[in-house]
Amino acid sequence: QVQLVESGGGLVQAGGSLRLSCATSGSTFSFAAMGWFRQPPGKQRELVAQITSGGSTNYVDSVKGRFTISGDNAKNTVYLQMNSLKYEDTAVYYCAARRSNWWAYWGQGTQVTVSS
Repeated sequence: QVQLVESGGGLVQAGGSLRLSCATSGSTFSFAAMGWFRQPPGKQRELVAQITSGGSTNYVDSVKGRFTISGDNAKNTVYLQMNSLKYEDTAVYYCAARRSNWWAYWGQGTQVTVSS
């Protein structure tokens, strides 16, 4: 059973920073990719950033230049460094692991609230 556990969410003022962590119960190498999704209140969940097992990264346009996804394979942990946070970044953030072309495993989510 694969488990993903997020941490690091909280309340921050606009312009501030947070770092989210996602600890996995297995090696991150065993997945095709790890990703961070978010779901703002009343809106659909969207993919914010992902990192492949080969280290390639991509981001949704709205966070490019502000967010950075990275992984520590020795710790089986993936991070999302979020800088210059905006009110519209407020959401529940979810960590997920991809098998081939589908997101097979999900964390429980962590709330990020940005005050304007």
